[in-house]
Amino acid sequence: MSPVAVPCLLLISILGFQCVPIFCYSNGKVSKVCGSMVPHHSGHGQTSPSPYHLQTNTTTFSPNDRIQVILSGSSPFEGFLLQARDAASPHSAATIGTFTLTNPGMTQLLTCNSHQGSAVSHTSAVTKTEVVVIWNAPADAPSHVQFFVSVVAHYSKFWVKLPGPIINEHNATPLPTQSSTTPPLIPVTTHSVLPGPFTSEGCGQTKSCLLDPPGCDPQDSQCLFLSMTTEGPEQTSVRFELSGPAEGYVAFALSWDTMMGNDDVYLCIKDGDSVSVSAAFVSGRTYPEDQSQADLSSVSWRLADGSMQCRFSRPVKMSSPETRRFSLDQEYFLFLANGHAQHGKIWKHNRQPLISTEKKLIIGPPEVLRGSRGPTLLKIHGALMLLAWMVTGSVGTVIASFYKPDWPRKTLFGQKVWFQLHRGLMMLTVTLTIAAFCLPFFYRKGWSKHAGVHPYLGCCVLALSLTQPIMAAMRPSPNSRRRFFFNWAHAGVGYVAEILAVAAMFLGIRHSSLLLPQPWTTHVLIGYVAWLATFRVLLLLHKHFYGKRSPESEDTQCILSSSSLMSRWGPIIKLSILALLALGNVGLLVTLLIAIVEI
Repeated sequence: MSPVAVPCLLLISILGFQCVPIFCYSNGKVSKVCGSMVPHHSGHGQTSPSPYHLQTNTTTFSPNDRIQVILSGSSPFEGFLLQARDAASPHSAATIGTFTLTNPGMTQLLTCNSHQGSAVSHTSAVTKTEVVVIWNAPADAPSHVQFFVSVVAHYSKFWVKLPGPIINEHNATPLPTQSSTTPPLIPVTTHSVLPGPFTSEGCGQTKSCLLDPPGCDPQDSQCLFLSMTTEGPEQTSVRFELSGPAEGYVAFALSWDTMMGNDDVYLCIKDGDSVSVSAAFVSGRTYPEDQSQADLSSVSWRLADGSMQCRFSRPVKMSSPETRRFSLDQEYFLFLANGHAQHGKIWKHNRQPLISTEKKLIIGPPEVLRGSRGPTLLKIHGALMLLAWMVTGSVGTVIASFYKPDWPRKTLFGQKVWFQLHRGLMMLTVTLTIAAFCLPFFYRKGWSKHAGVHPYLGCCVLALSLTQPIMAAMRPSPNSRRRFFFNWAHAGVGYVAEILAVAAMFLGIRHSSLLLPQPWTTHVLIGYVAWLATFRVLLLLHKHFYGKRSPESEDTQCILSSSSLMSRWGPIIKLSILALLALGNVGLLVTLLIAIVEI
């Protein structure tokens, strides 16, 4: 076996068991929200009484004192942000003093307002029931200091800026108990419930629609539906309707191009028996940022019959110059996706989003939009790889394995017929593999970190494919003693490359970037493997019963059996097997190519 094959197999065996989930702020690096103390999660902070509370080991302090602060509660929590502020100005973002950790494995210090160590947060999403830290009183501390904490029970359930105890400097007059010392609750936008399901009536006439599959009924739980309707005589706002399976979330994005990144995103997220509707921004292939509902109005939703539907409106132009919302008087590509969510926290969608085939002016004339889940470059990548390894590669290896004794006296361009057929098909396989290998890099503009094992398999297949012609160019003469080792190495590398290519095909048709219809396309590939194995067995049986190579030379014609009938029909049967194999492979390939075109 080639030295390239061993590390390839080892690499695949290691990578096959790795999974890298991504969580939003689970590492506690939340310095960007030091001022508001509001987690950038979907939804709003809870208004119900909190099960968590803060306590200190004293009610008075002096400069440079070390005060113990304890956060605890009656239920576990995943994250928190703790600060000390001037009790006389609780709405000020200025932090007071610094903290010292007692459990660095569970807690970490943050820098807020360029004040190092002035806040404490979690280090992971591991559940906790108690946190103990030490607050260090500065020499210039105000007379009254109050502790505040935001606590995240889970992603969509959190309490913001819970007020804790007030400690007073020695000899200072305690502050009177006033409601102003308790921060006001964050206002919650009320959501109404939709009176009934959406319909596709009016699509292309009064509203623009994007549906997947095309022409589906939004009342069907498996139908992804997005509609846009301008509102007002001067088209000052747009009403959006979004519908899909109630499995977690449904989302759409406005994008300047067909690549995910720097997009204006809108999400409907199932959280228990309710739906959270929010707008966000995606910078790159990352978790949505700055989720809020501040720019949305007339929000309503519905959960019924396995479907999740939400409706909201937003202005065509945003009044704030600092907003990240896109103006709706521009043309954008539309992305439509859905996926799973847990406790209101979304997970990566398990298939490529539906992307409109053309840009759409959001406030433009009503039309029924078309979309595709398969980028053109990735479709070509899949088609070329399937052609290379289902037809040219597989037929080429079969010819080398079983057809050397055939056409002993016939040549093609000065070489034996089997050799020219084998070499031509395998060089075509290598060329197709190289071309297909480059296309995902052109599409992604680099290496994809979220593609799983499939690209690593592709790298190994390419490396082994390139090794073969190099080995063939350096092969010893037929009479050399080293020819035996070359034959085994050349055949071994070929078989390993073919096995890895088949494995890559199985993973590729289920990859989120080019997900083919399941399960029948997987069954087609299984049928291909069984088809190829059957013909190899038939050719082995033919080789055993109808002849064997002469020990003197590979060029000697097969020794036929004594039966003249078998002698006449044996070669014809063998050629028929090759033709039937090639035709079957082509038929299975065409079936998969049709599936790729229709994505």
